Amino acid sequence: MGDSTASVPPEDRSVPPVEPVRLVPQLSRRPAPSLVVHVDGSPAAYGALVWALREAARREGTVLAVDVVDPGDGPLPGQRPAGDRARATALGRVEAQVVRAIAETGVTGRIRTATVERPVLEALTAAGRGGDLVLVAGAGRALLRHVPPRHPGRLARGA
Repeated sequence: MGDSTASVPPEDRSVPPVEPVRLVPQLSRRPAPSLVVHVDGSPAAYGALVWALREAARREGTVLAVDVVDPGDGPLPGQRPAGDRARATALGRVEAQVVRAIAETGVTGRIRTATVERPVLEALTAAGRGGDLVLVAGAGRALLRHVPPRHPGRLARGA
């Protein structure tokens, strides 16, 4: 057992042994998908939430379940933020639907909840229907544009 080259044929002794190659995992350049679901308490919205949870698990994404809080009347009509009580009530409704959907799907760890004011949801909805949405921040701008389906007339399964 002394020499490790004893089992190597004489013609292969001049070739150094091959070392295993360590590959660095390739990380996607695209962030994981986010699925925003408006949970308003209706059966259709609950079905959309269940579908989104399953889709997020399949695509390794995150679901953001939101409910709308309408702004109250203030000095600028429709511009005053909703009160803390209204936000807490809406968030409680969303979280109850989320708990029910998690129990049905078994998908955990892929969902967050929030409340948004109606103008924010309307901007997202318009972008989803073909309008452009430009996100502007200190770090730059991003244009979100509706992408038409690849095969006209066919919808993705579950959509």
